Parts: sequence; structure tokens; C-alpha cells
Amino acid sequence: METFYTATEMKDLGLKEYGDDVRISRKSSIYNPDKVSIGDNVRIDDFTVLSGLVTLGSYIHIAAYTAVYGQNGVVMDDFSGLSARVLVYSTSDDYSGEWMTNPTVPAEYKREVAGAVRLGRHSIVGAGSIVMPGVQIGEGAAVGAMSLVTKNLDPWTIYWGIPCKAGKPRNMNALELEVKLKAALNGSE
Repeated sequence: METFYTATEMKDLGLKEYGDDVRISRKSSIYNPDKVSIGDNVRIDDFTVLSGLVTLGSYIHIAAYTAVYGQNGVVMDDFSGLSARVLVYSTSDDYSGEWMTNPTVPAEYKREVAGAVRLGRHSIVGAGSIVMPGVQIGEGAAVGAMSLVTKNLDPWTIYWGIPCKAGKPRNMNALELEVKLKAALNGSE
């Protein structure tokens, strides 16, 4: 049996839309597939969960055991990626104790912290990291393994820690390589 869904099976997943060369593991779970949009050249590995309003650009990799909870929207721009065991939340319960928690409790008894999440072009989130609701990860930003992202991240900066803090600038050579890749694909190189 193939590891990834075949082209015929992809049509039956019920995705809102998807592009060319999309490889989704048969061992992944997609909830509300009618809200999931996927660009070209995307790979989603084993035991990944996509739930809610999720928009993936092109040239994206989501590694194994990662979960993207898009109740309030998660967008991954082109060339962004999530390493293994990353969790991305666009909604979270209020854990202060003033409210009840969990999805089985009626809305009037709980409070949620919510906000769309966006990963900019060429950004990457390292293994075991968590991205909280409302966070905007700037173009080219890199998050080190096992970091907690609670605030917006500046472009082309490397972050790490709990909560993550800026460490040093990130090399921008990926932009030049993107131009070369696109030229090669268009046959003009």
C-alpha cells in the first residue's frame, strides 16, 4: 500500500482545493476538509492533524506528529515548514480558573483566547515547539526546537526558548535560491 494518498483518493478527501504534487500521508487526519486549501508541492507526513480553517501555500512540509488547529484560521505562506511534533493553535481555553475549559462545556461557561496564526514565507518552526493563538511569524523567521511562541516574530530572525526570544539574524540566502528555483522551473536558467 502506498504511504501517500493517490491522485484519485485525493479527490475523495473533500478538500476545499489543492494543487499539483500534494502528498498527504494516509496516516494523517483532516477534520473539516472543506475548509482546508493546499497549494502545489506540499507534503504532509504521518500522524499529522489538520483541523478547521487551514490554508497552506506552495512548497510546504509538515512533519510527523504535528497538529494545526485552525478554528480561527492558520495560514502557512510559501516555503514555510513545521518540524516534527509542532503544535499550532488559533484558539485556546482561558486557564486562569475563572472559567471552565474544554470543548464539551457550553460557551457561556468558558472563555477562549483566539486569533488567526500566520507563518510567513521561508519561516520554519523547530521540533516540539508550540505556537499560540494570534501569532504572526515574520518572513524567514526561524524558531528553535522546543520553543514557545506567544508573540509576533520579526522577519529573518532566529528565535528560541520558553517563551522564545530573538537570538540573532537569519541568513536571507533562501530568497536568492527561491528565484533560482522558479527560474529553473520556468526553464529560463
